[in-house]
Amino acid sequence: MRMKLDPRTKLYMVLMVSMVVLMPAATSLLWGVRLLITLFPIILLISEKRYKSAVRFLIFYGIALVLTFFVLKKEMQGILAAVLIGYCGIVVQFAPAIITAWYCVRTTKIDEFMSAMQKMHMPDGIAISLAVVMRFFPTIKEEYGSIQDAMKMRGISFGGGNALKMVEYRMIPLLFSCVNIGDELSAAAITRGLGGNVKRTSVVELKLRLWDILLMVLFTAALGVFVYNKYFG
Repeated sequence: MRMKLDPRTKLYMVLMVSMVVLMPAATSLLWGVRLLITLFPIILLISEKRYKSAVRFLIFYGIALVLTFFVLKKEMQGILAAVLIGYCGIVVQFAPAIITAWYCVRTTKIDEFMSAMQKMHMPDGIAISLAVVMRFFPTIKEEYGSIQDAMKMRGISFGGGNALKMVEYRMIPLLFSCVNIGDELSAAAITRGLGGNVKRTSVVELKLRLWDILLMVLFTAALGVFVYNKYFG
């Protein structure tokens, strides 16, 4: 069953999770809460039929979690183990925010986002900047895929093992594409009337539903558990 969430709910989820990941999880209860708020965006991705993204995040987070708590601390010692534990610990710590932000970006249309910003009475400068950013990274991903396809057609694979060729053939075209994409997105925003003096209208009707309220309560409660444990526990 697809859970169509209001963009305001998605932004609220990102805000709550971003605050949670800044606090340490020192008990089993806190780790359980952290795991819950990590699994929810993955479940929401599945409900949006984005199965590949959901599986990738689940494997990515699961491997880091297993390495951190069940493998590295018990069977490995030395500098390598310390580096891997630190890396996996960072992944486990900040993965909830990354997954939630990814869900928000990939499942929110720009017209829905702008309508939500207008209902929240956000200044146009902030709303337009965020809208451009939301379209920038997915477009960069598509552009990088096109560059890779072009290199494969020319028989170039990782620069023939040469790191400098890798930078030359992939990163330099990508950097120029970033500049052009930024200009094009800004021009598209202006063409659509964003930032004008007249109040924008929208065909999108946003309304907070039961799912939105329940998720807001859930993520607020998750933050409340961490805050209570930090300051009153």
